[in-house]
Amino acid sequence: MLKHMIAGASVLVIAAACASSNDPVADPVEPNTSAEQTQYELAIGTVTSLVDAGNEQIAIDRLTQLLGDPGMSERQMAETLFARAKLRYGGGNDLTGAVQDLKEIKANYPDSHVADEAAALLDEAAAEFAMLTDMLESGSVTPMERFEILFRLGRHQEAADLMLAGALEPENNYILDMYQIGYLCDGDELAGPVFELVEPDGTSRAVQFCELGK
Repeated sequence: MLKHMIAGASVLVIAAACASSNDPVADPVEPNTSAEQTQYELAIGTVTSLVDAGNEQIAIDRLTQLLGDPGMSERQMAETLFARAKLRYGGGNDLTGAVQDLKEIKANYPDSHVADEAAALLDEAAAEFAMLTDMLESGSVTPMERFEILFRLGRHQEAADLMLAGALEPENNYILDMYQIGYLCDGDELAGPVFELVEPDGTSRAVQFCELGK
């Protein structure tokens, strides 16, 4: 049930991203020759390339760095927050972070051109957040379902702790995210359980928990 629910949420995000005419990753950028605008274009181009390559977690990190740029306009801030929210809600598996981003748009950029889409996505994300939280608090889920819920909510450290303590073996998409976030590493000096990872480009790796090798 949980897998079908998460898959359905991902389909909604992909459909919204394809249908949106306001997606900052896809839209033509307004003509502007300033250094700040050029930097913004480069950053968004990098994010697009990362997403296309299946590196959602690294793309989220790049958007987070971009949001720290004091030279960003309000339009750019709203666009960047919305781009990060969609990634977090989709393949980034950080529902909590997505809700926070969408609430920030609602509070600080209510007149932005992405405000209506952000509000609609906030309703969906908040509903899923409430449902998953209720499932988690019910205590009626299996250890693997608990891991998946924690991970989907963005509580990645708790999910990693449960994975290690319960000797869980999640599917490849979770292993990939944990590798990109930095919970799993590859290297001869590491110890602990080994997980087989196949990256989006087909590269195979044997990865282990990074902290256990220190």
